[in-house]
Amino acid sequence: MSQYHALTTEEATEFVKNIPGFFSQDARLECREIGDGNLNLVFHITDSESDKSIIAKQALPYVKIVGESWPLSLDRARIEREALQKEHHICPELVPAVLGYDDELALTVMEDLSSYTIMRKGLIEGNTYPYFADHIGEFLARTLFFTSDLGMNQQDKKELVKRFINPDLCKITEDLILDEPYRFSDNNNYGSYIEDEAEALRTDQAIHLEVALLREKFLTRTEALLHGDLHTGSIFVTAESTKVIDPEFAYYGPMGFDIGAVIANLLLNYAAQPGWTSGETAVQERRDWLLETAIQVWEQFESGFRKLWDQHVTDHMARTPGYQDLYLQKVLQDTIGFAGCKVIRRIISLSHVADIDTIADPAIKEAAERLALSIGKTLVLRNREMHSIRELGDIIQTATAAQTKGA
Repeated sequence: MSQYHALTTEEATEFVKNIPGFFSQDARLECREIGDGNLNLVFHITDSESDKSIIAKQALPYVKIVGESWPLSLDRARIEREALQKEHHICPELVPAVLGYDDELALTVMEDLSSYTIMRKGLIEGNTYPYFADHIGEFLARTLFFTSDLGMNQQDKKELVKRFINPDLCKITEDLILDEPYRFSDNNNYGSYIEDEAEALRTDQAIHLEVALLREKFLTRTEALLHGDLHTGSIFVTAESTKVIDPEFAYYGPMGFDIGAVIANLLLNYAAQPGWTSGETAVQERRDWLLETAIQVWEQFESGFRKLWDQHVTDHMARTPGYQDLYLQKVLQDTIGFAGCKVIRRIISLSHVADIDTIADPAIKEAAERLALSIGKTLVLRNREMHSIRELGDIIQTATAAQTKGA
Protein backbone atom coordinates (compact mmCIF):
# COMPACT_ATOMS: atom_id res chain seq x y z
CA MET A 1 0.00 0.00 0.00
CA SER A 2 2.98 2.32 0.44
CA GLN A 3 3.64 5.14 -2.04
CA TYR A 4 2.01 8.23 -0.74
CA HIS A 5 -1.64 9.00 -1.39
CA ALA A 6 -4.45 10.19 0.82
CA LEU A 7 -6.01 7.09 2.33
CA THR A 8 -9.64 6.13 2.04
CA THR A 9 -11.45 4.75 5.09
CA GLU A 10 -11.20 1.30 3.51
CA GLU A 11 -7.43 1.57 3.09
CA ALA A 12 -6.94 2.84 6.63
CA THR A 13 -8.98 -0.10 7.91
CA GLU A 14 -6.90 -2.56 5.91
CA PHE A 15 -3.66 -1.08 7.25
CA VAL A 16 -4.61 -1.39 10.92
CA LYS A 17 -5.86 -4.95 10.42
CA ASN A 18 -2.24 -5.93 9.87
CA ILE A 19 -0.92 -4.48 13.15
CA PRO A 20 0.20 -7.55 15.11
CA GLY A 21 -1.79 -8.52 18.17
CA PHE A 22 -4.42 -5.79 18.11
CA PHE A 23 -7.51 -6.76 16.09
CA SER A 24 -8.38 -10.37 15.38
CA GLN A 25 -8.19 -11.38 11.74
CA ASP A 26 -11.97 -11.86 11.56
CA ALA A 27 -12.78 -8.56 13.31
CA ARG A 28 -15.62 -6.55 11.79
CA LEU A 29 -14.14 -3.08 11.68
CA GLU A 30 -15.86 0.26 11.21
CA CYS A 31 -13.94 3.38 10.22
CA ARG A 32 -14.79 7.10 10.35
CA GLU A 33 -12.64 10.05 9.32
CA ILE A 34 -12.90 12.43 12.29
CA GLY A 35 -10.15 14.96 11.65
CA ASP A 36 -11.19 18.51 12.51
CA GLY A 37 -7.73 20.07 12.57
CA ASN A 38 -5.82 22.02 9.95
CA LEU A 39 -3.21 19.56 8.72
CA ASN A 40 -4.24 15.90 8.79
CA LEU A 41 -6.70 13.08 8.18
CA VAL A 42 -7.67 11.19 11.35
CA PHE A 43 -9.36 7.79 11.16
CA HIS A 44 -11.19 6.24 14.12
CA ILE A 45 -11.40 2.48 13.63
CA THR A 46 -13.45 0.26 15.93
CA ASP A 47 -14.29 -3.42 16.30
CA SER A 48 -18.04 -3.48 16.92
CA GLU A 49 -17.86 -6.83 18.69
CA SER A 50 -14.90 -6.37 21.04
CA ASP A 51 -15.19 -2.57 21.47
CA LYS A 52 -11.46 -2.30 20.77
CA SER A 53 -10.53 0.83 18.84
CA ILE A 54 -7.53 2.59 17.38
CA ILE A 55 -6.57 5.91 15.78
CA ALA A 56 -4.75 6.26 12.44
CA LYS A 57 -3.45 9.74 11.60
CA GLN A 58 -2.19 10.65 8.13
CA ALA A 59 -0.45 13.89 7.28
CA LEU A 60 -1.56 15.76 4.17
CA PRO A 61 1.00 17.47 1.92
CA TYR A 62 -0.66 20.87 2.46
CA VAL A 63 -2.56 22.90 5.06
CA LYS A 64 -6.07 21.42 4.96
CA ILE A 65 -7.93 24.65 5.73
CA VAL A 66 -6.07 26.50 2.94
CA GLY A 67 -5.46 23.85 0.31
CA GLU A 68 -2.64 22.91 -2.03
CA SER A 69 -1.50 26.53 -2.31
CA TRP A 70 0.11 26.08 1.14
CA PRO A 71 2.29 22.94 0.79
CA LEU A 72 3.89 21.15 3.76
CA SER A 73 6.55 18.47 4.03
CA LEU A 74 5.26 15.00 4.83
CA ASP A 75 8.37 14.40 6.94
CA ARG A 76 6.45 16.10 9.75
CA ALA A 77 4.59 12.78 10.22
CA ARG A 78 7.88 11.03 10.98
CA ILE A 79 8.82 13.86 13.32
CA GLU A 80 5.48 13.59 15.13
CA ARG A 81 5.74 9.81 15.39
CA GLU A 82 9.29 9.90 16.76
CA ALA A 83 8.37 12.69 19.18
CA LEU A 84 5.41 10.64 20.44
CA GLN A 85 7.63 7.61 20.89
CA LYS A 86 10.25 9.60 22.79
CA GLU A 87 7.67 11.37 24.97
CA HIS A 88 5.91 8.07 25.68
CA HIS A 89 9.23 6.51 26.67
CA ILE A 90 9.88 9.38 29.09
CA CYS A 91 6.27 9.76 30.34
CA PRO A 92 4.37 6.55 29.53
CA GLU A 93 1.32 7.50 31.62
CA LEU A 94 0.96 10.90 29.94
CA VAL A 95 1.40 10.16 26.21
CA PRO A 96 -0.49 7.65 24.00
CA ALA A 97 1.42 4.64 22.70
CA VAL A 98 2.37 4.40 19.01
CA LEU A 99 1.13 1.04 17.74
CA GLY A 100 2.25 1.17 14.11
CA TYR A 101 3.41 3.50 11.35
CA ASP A 102 4.32 3.86 7.69
CA ASP A 103 6.62 6.81 7.03
CA GLU A 104 6.09 6.60 3.27
CA LEU A 105 2.35 7.05 3.79
CA ALA A 106 2.99 9.68 6.50
CA LEU A 107 0.79 7.50 8.70
CA THR A 108 0.91 6.91 12.46
CA VAL A 109 -1.35 4.49 14.31
CA MET A 110 -1.81 5.06 18.02
CA GLU A 111 -3.80 4.34 21.14
CA ASP A 112 -7.38 5.60 20.98
CA LEU A 113 -8.32 8.26 23.54
CA SER A 114 -12.04 8.42 22.79
CA SER A 115 -12.87 7.97 26.46
CA TYR A 116 -11.08 11.26 27.14
CA THR A 117 -12.24 14.83 26.48
CA ILE A 118 -10.27 17.43 24.54
CA MET A 119 -9.29 19.83 27.30
CA ARG A 120 -10.41 22.94 25.44
CA LYS A 121 -13.90 21.49 25.12
CA GLY A 122 -13.92 20.48 28.76
CA LEU A 123 -12.89 23.95 29.90
CA ILE A 124 -15.56 25.59 27.76
CA GLU A 125 -18.11 23.27 29.38
CA GLY A 126 -16.98 24.43 32.82
CA ASN A 127 -15.18 21.31 33.97
CA THR A 128 -12.25 21.37 36.37
CA TYR A 129 -9.27 19.04 36.32
CA PRO A 130 -7.70 18.84 39.78
CA TYR A 131 -4.65 16.83 38.69
CA PHE A 132 -3.93 18.69 35.47
CA ALA A 133 -1.21 21.01 36.80
CA ASP A 134 0.56 18.07 38.44
CA HIS A 135 0.36 15.99 35.27
CA ILE A 136 1.37 18.62 32.73
CA GLY A 137 4.06 19.94 35.08
CA GLU A 138 5.52 16.43 35.22
CA PHE A 139 5.29 16.05 31.44
CA LEU A 140 7.09 19.36 30.91
CA ALA A 141 9.77 18.71 33.53
CA ARG A 142 10.60 15.21 32.32
CA THR A 143 10.41 15.72 28.55
CA LEU A 144 12.34 18.99 28.64
CA PHE A 145 15.00 17.82 31.10
CA PHE A 146 15.69 14.41 29.55
CA THR A 147 16.04 15.82 26.02
CA SER A 148 18.35 18.66 27.08
CA ASP A 149 22.11 18.96 27.58
CA LEU A 150 21.38 18.71 31.29
CA GLY A 151 19.76 15.28 31.17
CA MET A 152 21.40 13.38 28.31
CA ASN A 153 24.70 12.85 26.58
CA GLN A 154 25.42 16.07 24.74
CA GLN A 155 26.67 14.44 21.56
CA ASP A 156 23.57 12.23 21.44
CA LYS A 157 21.50 15.34 21.90
CA LYS A 158 23.13 16.94 18.87
CA GLU A 159 22.09 13.91 16.82
CA LEU A 160 18.51 14.39 18.04
CA VAL A 161 18.60 18.05 17.04
CA LYS A 162 19.30 16.86 13.49
CA ARG A 163 16.40 14.39 13.53
CA PHE A 164 13.95 17.04 14.66
CA ILE A 165 14.76 19.80 12.21
CA ASN A 166 11.19 20.84 11.28
CA PRO A 167 11.42 23.83 8.93
CA ASP A 168 7.88 23.88 7.52
CA LEU A 169 6.08 23.83 10.83
CA CYS A 170 8.61 26.10 12.53
CA LYS A 171 7.93 28.56 9.71
CA ILE A 172 4.24 28.55 10.67
CA THR A 173 5.15 29.41 14.26
CA GLU A 174 7.69 32.02 13.24
CA ASP A 175 5.12 33.77 11.04
CA LEU A 176 1.80 33.39 12.84
CA ILE A 177 3.08 33.89 16.39
CA LEU A 178 6.31 35.86 16.21
CA ASP A 179 5.88 38.16 13.21
CA GLU A 180 2.54 38.71 11.48
CA PRO A 181 0.43 39.99 14.41
CA TYR A 182 2.79 42.97 14.54
CA ARG A 183 2.43 44.07 10.92
CA PHE A 184 -0.08 44.02 8.06
CA SER A 185 -0.49 40.44 6.82
CA ASP A 186 -3.06 38.59 4.74
CA ASN A 187 -2.94 35.83 7.36
CA ASN A 188 -4.18 38.08 10.16
CA ASN A 189 -7.81 37.49 11.03
CA TYR A 190 -9.71 39.69 13.47
CA GLY A 191 -12.91 41.69 13.68
CA SER A 192 -12.92 45.32 12.54
CA TYR A 193 -14.16 46.29 16.00
CA ILE A 194 -10.66 45.69 17.40
CA GLU A 195 -8.80 47.44 14.59
CA ASP A 196 -7.56 49.93 17.19
CA GLU A 197 -5.88 47.07 19.06
CA ALA A 198 -4.32 45.69 15.87
CA GLU A 199 -3.04 49.14 14.93
CA ALA A 200 -1.51 49.55 18.38
CA LEU A 201 0.32 46.24 17.97
CA ARG A 202 1.66 47.34 14.59
CA THR A 203 3.10 50.57 15.98
CA ASP A 204 4.27 49.68 19.51
CA GLN A 205 8.05 49.56 19.24
CA ALA A 206 8.50 48.41 22.84
CA ILE A 207 6.44 45.29 22.10
CA HIS A 208 8.29 44.81 18.82
CA LEU A 209 11.61 44.80 20.69
CA GLU A 210 10.46 42.13 23.13
CA VAL A 211 8.98 39.99 20.36
CA ALA A 212 12.21 40.33 18.37
CA LEU A 213 14.16 39.02 21.37
CA LEU A 214 11.72 36.13 21.85
CA ARG A 215 11.81 35.36 18.13
CA GLU A 216 15.60 35.22 18.28
CA LYS A 217 15.34 32.62 21.05
CA PHE A 218 12.87 30.55 19.05
CA LEU A 219 15.13 30.69 16.00
CA THR A 220 18.43 29.93 17.70
CA ARG A 221 18.13 28.10 21.04
CA THR A 222 18.18 24.30 20.97
CA GLU A 223 17.56 23.78 24.68
CA ALA A 224 15.26 20.76 24.56
CA LEU A 225 12.90 18.79 22.35
CA LEU A 226 9.65 20.75 22.36
CA HIS A 227 6.15 19.52 21.67
CA GLY A 228 5.88 22.78 19.74
CA ASP A 229 2.10 23.25 19.85
CA LEU A 230 1.10 22.43 23.42
CA HIS A 231 -2.34 24.03 23.65
CA THR A 232 -5.52 22.73 25.28
CA GLY A 233 -6.64 21.27 21.94
CA SER A 234 -3.57 18.99 22.03
CA ILE A 235 -4.30 17.65 25.50
CA PHE A 236 -6.86 14.97 26.33
CA VAL A 237 -8.17 14.78 29.89
CA THR A 238 -10.41 13.02 32.34
CA ALA A 239 -10.90 14.01 35.97
CA GLU A 240 -7.98 11.73 36.89
CA SER A 241 -5.80 11.46 33.78
CA THR A 242 -4.00 13.60 31.19
CA LYS A 243 -2.64 12.63 27.76
CA VAL A 244 -0.58 14.85 25.45
CA ILE A 245 -1.07 14.35 21.70
CA ASP A 246 -0.18 15.91 18.32
CA PRO A 247 3.53 16.85 18.60
CA GLU A 248 3.88 17.42 14.85
CA PHE A 249 5.42 20.85 15.53
CA ALA A 250 8.17 19.14 17.58
CA TYR A 251 11.65 20.61 17.24
CA TYR A 252 14.57 21.64 19.44
CA GLY A 253 13.91 25.08 20.91
CA PRO A 254 13.60 27.15 24.10
CA MET A 255 11.87 25.35 26.97
CA GLY A 256 9.71 28.33 27.84
CA PHE A 257 7.86 28.05 24.54
CA ASP A 258 6.06 24.84 25.58
CA ILE A 259 5.38 25.97 29.14
CA GLY A 260 4.14 29.34 27.92
CA ALA A 261 1.77 27.69 25.44
CA VAL A 262 -0.03 25.79 28.21
CA ILE A 263 -0.31 28.88 30.40
CA ALA A 264 -1.51 31.03 27.48
CA ASN A 265 -4.40 28.69 26.72
CA LEU A 266 -5.55 28.70 30.34
CA LEU A 267 -5.46 32.50 30.25
CA LEU A 268 -7.48 32.61 27.02
CA ASN A 269 -10.17 30.57 28.72
CA TYR A 270 -9.90 32.94 31.69
CA ALA A 271 -10.59 35.92 29.42
CA ALA A 272 -13.55 34.09 27.87
CA GLN A 273 -15.32 33.21 31.12
CA PRO A 274 -18.18 35.75 30.96
CA GLY A 275 -19.22 34.05 27.72
CA TRP A 276 -19.52 30.66 29.39
CA THR A 277 -20.32 31.20 33.07
CA SER A 278 -23.37 32.96 34.48
CA GLY A 279 -23.14 35.28 37.45
CA GLU A 280 -20.34 37.53 38.64
CA THR A 281 -19.43 35.32 41.60
CA ALA A 282 -19.31 32.17 39.47
CA VAL A 283 -17.16 33.91 36.85
CA GLN A 284 -14.74 35.03 39.55
CA GLU A 285 -14.52 31.56 41.07
CA ARG A 286 -13.88 30.02 37.68
CA ARG A 287 -11.22 32.60 36.88
CA ASP A 288 -9.54 32.06 40.23
CA TRP A 289 -9.24 28.35 39.47
CA LEU A 290 -7.85 28.95 35.97
CA LEU A 291 -5.31 31.50 37.18
CA GLU A 292 -4.16 29.32 40.07
CA THR A 293 -3.89 26.35 37.71
CA ALA A 294 -1.73 28.39 35.31
CA ILE A 295 0.56 29.36 38.18
CA GLN A 296 0.73 25.78 39.41
CA VAL A 297 1.72 24.54 35.94
CA TRP A 298 4.95 26.50 36.33
CA GLU A 299 5.40 25.55 39.99
CA GLN A 300 4.98 21.84 39.28
CA PHE A 301 7.33 22.08 36.31
CA GLU A 302 9.96 23.94 38.34
CA SER A 303 9.76 21.59 41.31
CA GLY A 304 10.05 18.51 39.09
CA PHE A 305 12.81 20.00 36.97
CA ARG A 306 14.91 20.91 40.01
CA LYS A 307 14.57 17.38 41.40
CA LEU A 308 15.60 15.84 38.08
CA TRP A 309 18.54 18.23 37.87
CA ASP A 310 19.71 17.37 41.39
CA GLN A 311 19.42 13.61 40.78
CA HIS A 312 20.29 13.13 37.11
CA VAL A 313 22.24 16.08 35.68
CA THR A 314 24.93 14.80 33.29
CA ASP A 315 26.98 17.99 32.98
CA HIS A 316 29.54 18.52 35.76
CA MET A 317 29.60 22.30 35.24
CA ALA A 318 25.82 22.44 35.65
CA ARG A 319 26.34 21.49 39.31
CA THR A 320 28.00 24.86 39.96
CA PRO A 321 26.15 26.60 42.83
CA GLY A 322 23.80 29.30 41.54
CA TYR A 323 23.62 28.02 37.97
CA GLN A 324 20.33 26.14 38.44
CA ASP A 325 18.62 29.24 39.83
CA LEU A 326 19.82 31.45 36.96
CA TYR A 327 18.85 28.82 34.39
CA LEU A 328 15.29 28.54 35.71
CA GLN A 329 14.90 32.30 36.01
CA LYS A 330 15.69 32.50 32.29
CA VAL A 331 13.15 29.77 31.53
CA LEU A 332 10.51 31.57 33.61
CA GLN A 333 11.03 34.81 31.72
CA ASP A 334 10.87 33.00 28.39
CA THR A 335 7.70 31.26 29.55
CA ILE A 336 5.98 34.56 30.33
CA GLY A 337 7.07 36.18 27.08
CA PHE A 338 6.03 33.28 24.87
CA ALA A 339 2.72 32.98 26.75
CA GLY A 340 2.02 36.61 25.87
CA CYS A 341 2.85 36.01 22.21
CA LYS A 342 0.58 32.97 22.08
CA VAL A 343 -2.33 34.92 23.59
CA ILE A 344 -1.92 37.79 21.11
CA ARG A 345 -1.65 35.43 18.15
CA ARG A 346 -4.94 33.69 19.00
CA ILE A 347 -6.78 37.03 18.76
CA ILE A 348 -5.05 38.72 15.82
CA SER A 349 -3.54 35.97 13.66
CA LEU A 350 -4.84 32.96 11.78
CA SER A 351 -6.53 30.12 13.70
CA HIS A 352 -8.27 31.34 16.86
CA VAL A 353 -9.53 29.41 19.91
CA ALA A 354 -13.10 28.22 20.36
CA ASP A 355 -13.02 29.51 23.96
CA ILE A 356 -13.42 33.03 22.59
CA ASP A 357 -14.46 32.60 18.96
CA THR A 358 -17.68 30.73 19.75
CA ILE A 359 -18.99 33.18 22.36
CA ALA A 360 -22.47 34.05 21.12
CA ASP A 361 -22.81 37.58 22.51
CA PRO A 362 -20.76 40.01 20.35
CA ALA A 363 -20.16 42.46 23.21
CA ILE A 364 -18.91 39.71 25.55
CA LYS A 365 -16.72 38.30 22.78
CA GLU A 366 -15.16 41.70 22.11
CA ALA A 367 -14.53 42.23 25.82
CA ALA A 368 -12.86 38.82 26.02
CA GLU A 369 -10.62 39.65 23.05
CA ARG A 370 -9.65 43.00 24.51
CA LEU A 371 -8.87 41.50 27.90
CA ALA A 372 -6.80 38.75 26.27
CA LEU A 373 -4.83 41.33 24.29
CA SER A 374 -4.25 43.42 27.41
CA ILE A 375 -2.92 40.35 29.22
CA GLY A 376 -0.82 39.24 26.25
CA LYS A 377 0.78 42.64 25.72
CA THR A 378 1.65 43.00 29.40
CA LEU A 379 3.24 39.55 29.53
CA VAL A 380 5.36 40.35 26.49
CA LEU A 381 6.41 43.75 27.81
CA ARG A 382 7.28 42.51 31.29
CA ASN A 383 8.78 39.10 30.58
CA ARG A 384 12.38 40.14 31.30
CA GLU A 385 11.37 41.65 34.65
CA MET A 386 9.79 38.50 36.05
CA HIS A 387 11.35 36.80 39.05
CA SER A 388 8.41 34.78 40.40
CA ILE A 389 5.46 33.06 38.73
CA ARG A 390 3.25 34.58 41.44
CA GLU A 391 3.75 37.94 39.69
CA LEU A 392 1.52 36.49 36.96
CA GLY A 393 -1.44 36.71 39.33
CA ASP A 394 -0.89 40.44 39.85
CA ILE A 395 -0.66 41.05 36.10
CA ILE A 396 -3.87 39.18 35.32
CA GLN A 397 -5.85 40.66 38.20
CA THR A 398 -4.72 44.18 37.32
CA ALA A 399 -5.73 43.75 33.69
CA THR A 400 -9.12 42.31 34.72
CA ALA A 401 -9.77 45.10 37.21
CA ALA A 402 -8.87 47.74 34.62
CA GLN A 403 -11.37 46.29 32.16
CA THR A 404 -14.08 46.09 34.82
CA LYS A 405 -13.45 49.69 35.81
CA GLY A 406 -13.47 50.81 32.17
CA ALA A 407 -16.77 49.05 31.57
